[in-house]
Amino acid sequence: MRIIAHLSDLHFGRIDEATVEPVVRTLTELRPDLVAVSGDLTQRAREEQFRRARAFLDALPRPQIIVPGNHDVPFYRVWERFLAPLDKYRRFITEDLEPFYSDDEIAVLGINTARSLTFKNGRVNVRQVEKISEHLCAFADDVTKIVVTHHPFDVPEGHDESDLVGRAARAMEALARCGADLLLAGHLHVGRTGHTATRYKIKGHSALVVQAGTATSTRHRGETNSFNVVRVKHPYVNVERLVWQPEHASFAPASAETFQHTPDGWARLPDEVAAGITFEHRSRALQPDDPAGSAGP
Repeated sequence: MRIIAHLSDLHFGRIDEATVEPVVRTLTELRPDLVAVSGDLTQRAREEQFRRARAFLDALPRPQIIVPGNHDVPFYRVWERFLAPLDKYRRFITEDLEPFYSDDEIAVLGINTARSLTFKNGRVNVRQVEKISEHLCAFADDVTKIVVTHHPFDVPEGHDESDLVGRAARAMEALARCGADLLLAGHLHVGRTGHTATRYKIKGHSALVVQAGTATSTRHRGETNSFNVVRVKHPYVNVERLVWQPEHASFAPASAETFQHTPDGWARLPDEVAAGITFEHRSRALQPDDPAGSAGP
């Protein structure tokens, strides 16, 4: 089994200070096999904000897969936005804008969807579609294949479809060919799960879309701070949402969904069936200087 802690939309520069240490404490106790951060580490891509984000990441377990979001591109500094849009991100977070991690149970690819030509929206390009195929198609079906982006491939009902990642349909064709299983994203500041088959009618393929809320910022958009814990035990995936409880100064489980992989994609299991599946934590404790935890920064 593998455990992935999925955080998003940290927004250093506009955070709730009370949430920071509890996130670190929770993940330290959880000992995830991988930490995935799906973009918007800062509010306005300023140096001090990146420094604080870097310190926060350094306190979290490794390995880590991190991708930038649209807020990590300078907003007001026009010359920097177009000439060196992710210079500070590269300097303080990671040079690798599309990190990759794999072991005998999961293969996880980060894709940078942030663009300097748009203030909010994002997209994938042809080269990135090719990279999806290059990295994921070689893995067997019993390896759970995961893509991490900031902008989502699907949005919950009632949300603006302009928030969808650009050129999503082309990318979904490549994801379907490679049998991609999970699409982890942020941007919306809401915690949700969904199926790509609802929007993309690709025969025999349905990936799980897992949205993370904002882990640490004050930009709640109607929801409290939260993050996801994704447990992968082929052919099952369990998505647990941990939400901020200010009265206890801690994050606590609020909901959990279990899915089983079928010939037609992922199907949500009834709670009474899911209760019979044990997602025990058999992963090792990762040490900060462990060479096996070298993916990402």
